[in-house]
Amino acid sequence: MGQGLASLICGTAISSQYLASDFQVNTPMLQSLLHYTLLCVTYTTMLSCRKGDGNILQILRRRWWKYFLLGLVDVEANYAVVKAYQYTTLTSVQLLDCFVIPVLMVLSWWVLKARYRTVHYVAVCICLLGVGTMVGADLLAGRDQGSTSNILLGDGLVMLSATLYAVSNVSQEYTVKNLSRVEFLGMVGLFGTAISTLQMVILERSEVTNIKWSWQVGLLFTAYALCMFALYSWMPVVIKLSSATSANLSLLTADLFGLFCGIFLFQYKFSALYLVSLVVILIGFITYNAVPTPTNPPTSASSSSSLSEEGYYENPAATESNFTQGEAEAKREEEDEKQLRREQWETMERKTSATGSSQSAEDEEPAVECSTKL
Repeated sequence: MGQGLASLICGTAISSQYLASDFQVNTPMLQSLLHYTLLCVTYTTMLSCRKGDGNILQILRRRWWKYFLLGLVDVEANYAVVKAYQYTTLTSVQLLDCFVIPVLMVLSWWVLKARYRTVHYVAVCICLLGVGTMVGADLLAGRDQGSTSNILLGDGLVMLSATLYAVSNVSQEYTVKNLSRVEFLGMVGLFGTAISTLQMVILERSEVTNIKWSWQVGLLFTAYALCMFALYSWMPVVIKLSSATSANLSLLTADLFGLFCGIFLFQYKFSALYLVSLVVILIGFITYNAVPTPTNPPTSASSSSSLSEEGYYENPAATESNFTQGEAEAKREEEDEKQLRREQWETMERKTSATGSSQSAEDEEPAVECSTKL
């Protein structure tokens, strides 16, 4: 499944390459807006149709600001890595983009309480060695493309993007394993659409108006949006079955898939080192997953409430509260009944003392019968 995600990333890269090279279209925020809109229409609508605690209004009321920050992080991560190509080379982007792996491991250790073993660190080093082999093949083939206008700024943007991606993926792992995949995608789609729309109007207004629309351009935009929508939809599934670190290790082959496609589509030069790089990355990935990573998840959230995959809460505390409330009502009814008996008995005694001793024998028998009935 991870290699399927890598092929989807390859599809986004090819469509973006065609838009930039053949049609001079460079609008990353417009492209992001399209797939965020698809997420919003699909998953946010699903949240709106739910009832109870899984409804979108209840989710927004409890933790809207968290999902707003998560949407902002996700949008800016996508924007920073695309912007970096204007200032640095393709080689720098491919190398520094791997910075997401150590950041993910640190955040997973801190936030998700993941505990790594020696074999995991060795496997990550093997994967990074495979990436280095791929970059070396690019240099030998003369594919050191990109700008060198401000390398320091470009490299900083790549590392910023990698850090933001790590934060987004760790948050995604926590959400899909403790709450719901639909909730995560619905909230990211909602806030991502709003943020990317605002950012596109501010930063890309002139570029969007200068696009020369044709059916080819529309088809490329559609292909990019569908690939990103499928990537965002299935990424939580892979993360839930494994981990954010494991999923990102499997995505290291996306650049290789793009190179293989570029050999046929963009006349890239083939190098045997590409195959070596693919084998090395896959060996490291398999080694990493051969040994599970034990975790010590926090129990505070799960002790109070739990949320199923469909997004509905089961709150045992509320159920216990209902039982306690029912017992209190029964006790109050019993106390009222005892009070009523005492009042009736006192009334009978007052009547007996008022009528005198001559009628006490006659009143005592009905009083006994009344008491027996009560």
